[in-house]
Amino acid sequence: MIGGLLFTFWRFGEIVTLIPTLGMLAYFVHQFESQNLLTPNSVLVLFIVSVLAAAWAIVTVFRRKSTRDSANFVSLIDLAFVGAFIAGVYELRYIANADCTNFSADSHFSVTVNNDGVSGSSPFRLNTDKNCAMLKASFAFGIMNCIFFFITSFLLLFMHRKRDDRNVEVKETYRRRSHDSR
Repeated sequence: MIGGLLFTFWRFGEIVTLIPTLGMLAYFVHQFESQNLLTPNSVLVLFIVSVLAAAWAIVTVFRRKSTRDSANFVSLIDLAFVGAFIAGVYELRYIANADCTNFSADSHFSVTVNNDGVSGSSPFRLNTDKNCAMLKASFAFGIMNCIFFFITSFLLLFMHRKRDDRNVEVKETYRRRSHDSR
């Protein structure tokens, strides 16, 4: 009971972190596709793994009974997704040390008072590179999903139920056939 609830909780966590990853990486795939360019492997690997993992997570949540019955198989597939996410994160590793934001402070500060009110400009500016920030967020979500899929794989090992063959009732019927000629 508790294992099933924990499994469902972690699966929903996986789905919640996979959906933004899919959206951000789909943006990059669309940008490259619209310019008739090949999508870089770093983006494409994590995108494909995220699509497959999201489909797997949704199917296993909605089919919890069959997931529980075949927990060892589902655990093996989850471990395969751990490896796939490690590969996707490894391909996108260059973004880990990238600086996506630039904070600057200007010495110029102005305030204007007129009949409509007070207006002015702030001396502080925060500039964020959207593409860099989205790739970095996808990288972070990929690492999170590595951990989440490992946890669900571990939980599934405890959810596996051994079937008790003693409760199976076997009913055998014999039919006697005669070979009489008519």
